[in-house]
Amino acid sequence: MFFTYLRRELRRRRKAALVVASGLALGIALVIIVSSVSSGMSKAQDKVLESLYGLGTDMTVTKAAAAQGSGGTGRPRFEFDAQDDEDVTQSTDRVMVQGFQTLAAGIVGEVGTQDGVADAVGGLSLTVMKVDGQFQRGEFKQDESSGTQGGPGGGQGGGGQPQGRVEGGGASFDVNSFTVYGTDVTQQDLGPLTSSTITGGRTFKAAETDAEVAVVDAAYAKEKELAVDETVTISGTTYTIVGIATAESGDASANVYIPLKQAQTVADSKDKVTTVYVKAADSQQIATVKAAIQKNISGTTVTTSADLAETVSGSLSTASDLASSVGKWLSIAVLTAAFLVAGLLTSSAVSRRVREFGTLKALGWKSGRVTRQVVGEALVNGLMGGVLGIAIGLAGAYAVTAVSPTLTAQLGATGGGGGMGGGGGPMGGGPGRQTAARTLDIALTAPVSLTTILVAVGLAVAGGLVAGAFGGWRASRLRPADALRRVA
Repeated sequence: MFFTYLRRELRRRRKAALVVASGLALGIALVIIVSSVSSGMSKAQDKVLESLYGLGTDMTVTKAAAAQGSGGTGRPRFEFDAQDDEDVTQSTDRVMVQGFQTLAAGIVGEVGTQDGVADAVGGLSLTVMKVDGQFQRGEFKQDESSGTQGGPGGGQGGGGQPQGRVEGGGASFDVNSFTVYGTDVTQQDLGPLTSSTITGGRTFKAAETDAEVAVVDAAYAKEKELAVDETVTISGTTYTIVGIATAESGDASANVYIPLKQAQTVADSKDKVTTVYVKAADSQQIATVKAAIQKNISGTTVTTSADLAETVSGSLSTASDLASSVGKWLSIAVLTAAFLVAGLLTSSAVSRRVREFGTLKALGWKSGRVTRQVVGEALVNGLMGGVLGIAIGLAGAYAVTAVSPTLTAQLGATGGGGGMGGGGGPMGGGPGRQTAARTLDIALTAPVSLTTILVAVGLAVAGGLVAGAFGGWRASRLRPADALRRVA
């Protein structure tokens, strides 16, 4: 009897049912779209951080570079051994530690023993400036305006072209810079190389701790026309290219990767690292692990992925803020209004059925039975609204993914005193990194998870129950005499 009456009433009141279901559908669809877009933005931000940090890295430990003039590296200066009026053809490499002061390699083990640390691995970030040409006696000085911005991945392809001059002489020369990262080949599942995929050749072997081999970033390899089995020279040492790595998002962390021990040798930094990459045992305890490292290992700066995320600006950050604030509250407001309207419409529909329900009560129906009938109808309307809302929401999310609007992530410039920002380095501009700002373009998607669908179903049921509560309350107050008054 319940289902027969339910089916008959829903068919008879199709227009009213459609209005209630449509209102709920609008709210549910908006929730799905906002949730999926927020999820897409979260994934986009993760891609940005992966390009900065490397997969699996929860935090890094570094030591900010000393201020120039107080023991810092300063701007590169080259002395050339030419006599007066004598032309000399010369090629000179200057290998510089990039951005940070070096740390003793033993700190890697010390960090690894801290509570909450699952793994720690060290790396050495270098910039190589290569000068080739003919010189007369003089000294090359880099222009103040050019810098060596763009570190690993900081410029398109990383091959920056610093401008300079020779004081006290003349010259015809080329100045090229590229970035090198010394990686621990025995632990390649942590650190900046993990944000790239080997698309040619192979990665390092664990036994190649001191081998003269290299993995080259794909963009840099294309720019310099390098390939697997060819060579690249760093400060007089020739490295055989064994692999080509393609950055999964943004720019690569470095142009060239070599074994850590080799990087320490060419940089004359034996048993030194610039960065310790840390993976926490529990992602929920990152702040606690950070505090422990800062407390127990003095003189270092610990930077988490959350710290880096705070420096990301641009349309990605703006859109993410809108989705998480305006979008969330708009969804709540629309959903609340939909529930309220559904309830009022159901209550109004019950009021128009006074004669019907009064007659049923006169025939012996209890108030509870009438209420259950009204709630059942409202619940079906809610489920109909849920189905319609899920369909609209999925269509909206698919449209966003199909269009894939491009958002920009601006990674702010940093100074040498522990500021944050992007621009490439092994961690993409961590503490102490001196880089220019750079921009990454990220295509937005709107993935819909099973959890979102389940939430939508729950909202549909909740909407039906709210509407049923309004209608049931109104129906429970009807008396058989109400039917007689309505007839009269």
